[in-house]
Amino acid sequence: MSNPLKLLKTNASNPKLWILIGVGVAGVVILAETRRRGRNGKVLQGEDFGAFIQRFELRPFPQPSPPAARQSLAGLTFAVKDVFDVKDYVTGFGNPDWKRTHDVAEKTDEMVTLLLKNGAACVGKTVMDELGFGITGENKQYGTPINPKLSSFVPGGSSSGSAVAVAGELVDFALGTDTVGCIRIPASFCGIFAFRPSHGVIPMNRVLSNSPSLDTVGWFARDPSTLHRVGHVLLKLNSVEPRRMRRLVIADDLFQLSKVPLQKTVHVVEKAIENLSGYQSPKHMNFGEYLASNVPSLKGFHNQSPTLQKGITILKALSSVMILLQRSEFKINHEEWIKSVKPKLGSNASEDVLAAIKTSYDDIKTLYKVRMETRIALKSLLKDDGILVIPTVADPPPKFSTKKGIASEFRDRTFALSSISSMSGCCEVAVPLGKQDDCPISISLITFHGADKFLLDTVLDIFSALQEQVGVASNNLLPFADTNGDMDASELLKEKGNAAFKGRQWNKAVNYYTDAIKLNGTNATYYCNRAAAYLELGCFQQAEDDCSKAILLDKKTVKAYLRRGTARESLLLYKEAIKDFKHALVLEPQNKVANLAEKRLQKLIS
Repeated sequence: MSNPLKLLKTNASNPKLWILIGVGVAGVVILAETRRRGRNGKVLQGEDFGAFIQRFELRPFPQPSPPAARQSLAGLTFAVKDVFDVKDYVTGFGNPDWKRTHDVAEKTDEMVTLLLKNGAACVGKTVMDELGFGITGENKQYGTPINPKLSSFVPGGSSSGSAVAVAGELVDFALGTDTVGCIRIPASFCGIFAFRPSHGVIPMNRVLSNSPSLDTVGWFARDPSTLHRVGHVLLKLNSVEPRRMRRLVIADDLFQLSKVPLQKTVHVVEKAIENLSGYQSPKHMNFGEYLASNVPSLKGFHNQSPTLQKGITILKALSSVMILLQRSEFKINHEEWIKSVKPKLGSNASEDVLAAIKTSYDDIKTLYKVRMETRIALKSLLKDDGILVIPTVADPPPKFSTKKGIASEFRDRTFALSSISSMSGCCEVAVPLGKQDDCPISISLITFHGADKFLLDTVLDIFSALQEQVGVASNNLLPFADTNGDMDASELLKEKGNAAFKGRQWNKAVNYYTDAIKLNGTNATYYCNRAAAYLELGCFQQAEDDCSKAILLDKKTVKAYLRRGTARESLLLYKEAIKDFKHALVLEPQNKVANLAEKRLQKLIS
C-alpha cells in the first residue's frame, strides 16, 4: 500500500484530516476555474467558455467515393442547442428537472441528421436559457456561457451556448432556435452571423417548442460562406436562382433606438452598395408609422402617450402581442408539467414561467390576426425585391450577473426590434459590423416570408463591401470639433432657425441651428433649439445628444432637461427620462410638463 493511502487509512476517523482534504479539493476547483477564466475575468483561449451542457461526437455519414464531389459541409463541426433530439440522449430544455423527468430520445432530429448526411460532425449540446425563456443567456443550473468577445457581459439568449461555441471558435457553426430573438440577440452580443429562417420552412418535429407560432430553427456562423452553405442544406435550396434587383429600405425610426453612430451602421450600408451592381439606391422610411397604418388589429393593444411617437407605441404594442402569444402557447403546452413537477428554476426563468402560467388571455385568435396582418404588411412593403434594414439590438449587452436583473427599458427596446420578424414570420439575418466602444455592432436584414435564399445570397454578395466600409468608418470617426466664430452671424442663424421652427419647417430649422453651432459651439441654446427640431422629426437619439451637450454647457437649462427626458422616453429609457424630469422640477418646481411626465413614467414602471 502506498504511503498516502496508509496515512488515509490510519487517520480515517480524524476530522482534521478530512477538513484538510476538503480545503485541498476546493483549492483545486478554484485553481481550475481561475485558469479557465484567466486574469481579470478573461477567458483563456482554447477553453470551452462554458458553452456545452454535454459533449459527444456524432460522426458524419460516409462520404461518396471519388470522383464524386465531397459533401458541402465535409470537415465542418457543429453543436446543437439543448432542444434538439439526439438518439440515446435526453433532450434537457436547459433544465435538470426537465431532463430528470423525460426519457432519452428514440431518434435524432431530422435537421441534425441532414447535416450529418452532408458531411458535418456534431460535437455536443449547448447551454440555453431554461425552457427557452430569457434574452440574456444566463442559466443558474448549468452556468452561464462566457461571451468570448466581452467576458464580463452576458452572451445573449436563449441560444447562448450555441452562439458562444461559434464565437469562441469551438465549432464552425451551431444550431439554435429563435422565438422572440433567441438567435439574433446572442449573435449581436457575440459579434457573429445568425439566420432566422421564414417561420415553418424548417420542420421542428423533434425539437422542443416554447411557442409554436413563433419558434423557428436557426443557425450561427462566423462567416457568410458557412452561413450560406448551412442554409442551403437545411432549407434544401436550389443552387441556382435568377438574379434580381435588390431594394434596401432603411428604417430610420428604428435606428433612432440605437446609440451606435449612424456612420457605423446606416452610412456603412449606403456606401457599401454604391458601387455594387444590382442594388437600387436605398429608401428611408418611418417603419413604425407604416406598421400603425397597415396592422389595424394592433390598435387595441397600445395606449398613445402624449410624448411618444405613434410608430414607437405601435412597436411596443407589437412586442406586447408577441410576449402574450408566447406565454399563452407555453401555458397550453407545458402548464401540466410545471404544476406537477414544480421545477427548480433560476430567478429570471422563474419570473417568465410564472407569468406564462398566470396568463389568462382568452381571445388568442386576435393574436394570430395581428401575426397575419404583420406578415401581409411586410410583404406589401418589400414585394419581391425589398430588404428592410434595422439594428439587430438597441443596446450593448448588460453586464454579467446583474443583481437587479435586466431593466424594463432594455427588454422593451430589444423586443420592439425582435418582434418584427417573430410576429411576421419573415426571415432575418444578423450581420456583424465591427465594434463601438469595444462592443460588437450588428444590423439585421429582413425580407418577406419564403425569400430565404434571396436573403442568404444578399449577405454573401454584400458582406465584403460592408467590411471595407466598416474599416473606413472606424478610421474617419473623429470627435465633433466646436469652433468659435462670428457671434452676430451665429445669432442671426439662430433667429432664422427659430422662424423656420415656427413655420413647422423642421429640417430647415435643423440646418440653421447646425450652421450656428459651427460658428459658435459653446452656446447651449443652439443645441437645445436644434434638439426641439429633432424631436419634431422623430430623431430622438440626435435630440438626446444635443440636450446632453446643452446641459454640459449650462446645467440650469430647464428646457434641455425636459427635451432630453422626452427623447429618452421615446427611446424607451424610462428611468433616465424620470431623472431628467426630476431635475427640471428641482430647477423649476412648478413646471407642469415635468410634473405630469414624471408621474406618468413612475406609474408605467411600477
